[in-house]
Amino acid sequence: MNFVEAFSFAYASLNANKLRTGLTMLGMVIGTASIILVVTIGMTGRDYVLQQIEGIGSNLIYFYYEAVGSNQKTFSDDLTLEDLKATQELPVVSYAAGIVTTRDRVTFDGREREISVIGATDQYVNVRNLRFLSGRFWDASDEHSLSKPCLLTEEFAKKLFGSLDVSGETVKLFQVQFDVIGVFKEGVETFGQSEVQTYSALVPLSVLRRFTMSDKLDLIYVSARNSAVVPLATQLIRHLLEQRHRQGSAYRVENMTQIMNAADRVLTALTLVLFLIGTISLVISGIGIMNIMLVTVTERTSEIGIRMAVGARRREILYQFLTESILLATSGGVLGIFLGISGPVVARLSGLYVPIPWVSIVIAFTLSFVIGVTFGILPSNRAAKLSPIQALHYD
Repeated sequence: MNFVEAFSFAYASLNANKLRTGLTMLGMVIGTASIILVVTIGMTGRDYVLQQIEGIGSNLIYFYYEAVGSNQKTFSDDLTLEDLKATQELPVVSYAAGIVTTRDRVTFDGREREISVIGATDQYVNVRNLRFLSGRFWDASDEHSLSKPCLLTEEFAKKLFGSLDVSGETVKLFQVQFDVIGVFKEGVETFGQSEVQTYSALVPLSVLRRFTMSDKLDLIYVSARNSAVVPLATQLIRHLLEQRHRQGSAYRVENMTQIMNAADRVLTALTLVLFLIGTISLVISGIGIMNIMLVTVTERTSEIGIRMAVGARRREILYQFLTESILLATSGGVLGIFLGISGPVVARLSGLYVPIPWVSIVIAFTLSFVIGVTFGILPSNRAAKLSPIQALHYD
């Protein structure tokens, strides 16, 4: 018996019991589709998160004072403008910016609300990849003049003025009128997890210092020359802080590479877990195929006896039933693949780009084939080992 004959017999047998065949294949269809969707969602989510982190800046480094244990903080532990200048002089640094965050109360929507006020140095716009929805960032002439410029976040500007056109508008901060020169947003949305909140005002640090009367910085952002020198830049900054501050003071120096690696590990682990769940559903479907094939062997015992009586070898009987099992599993797998990719295809047609990882299709089809072989061996082997005489007398 060649492959064409085995396939023909298998197809005829499955076609004779369409309802049972369809119900048996249904588990494979759902399992295969779930694997493709799980891998697609996992890889798409992973890429999205990593792109968001890269959008903040893969070469971004930030550091701040961190009290550890029973260490008593002193004034010498505070980060200052001198630390910022020393950091800017490092050869691996492109930009460095210091910030100070404080709070104030502003009246809008008929009531007084608390907002965050961010004082930043001029390179903050470069380090944080700010986007301007209207207006501009301040320049050196703004900082050295008596004017008090500020920028507002998108939601803040809409609440205050009803639009993003802030030309000629002012806002009162610290009981003083500030000229609103622009509206900004972060290059990548951080959902309030950075110093930029929904309602934030951004002002020059030199202006904010007129109210705080302090050289202290809450945090310093650094943009390394490229992502390759981020580890070196991180080490140099740690060494610089150790040199400039007292022994025992603790500073947290972090970079986005560490965060990206951590996020990558978590998302990869999550994808593997979801993939394992999908694989379990396929295995359960394989058990269903094995049970149906065992029933089929029992129902066709007389047929097997007749085929053996006219000269069919045990190997040919084995191939015939194994081919049925494989055809059942792979047909369900193919239908599952079409069902699995239909979601991303529909999303693309609606304008949302969702990549289809071809590796998931290959894996899903391979698993369906392996399951067809694995769970088809036992029934096929049972059919091949039947005694021709007993099979012919089976009722």
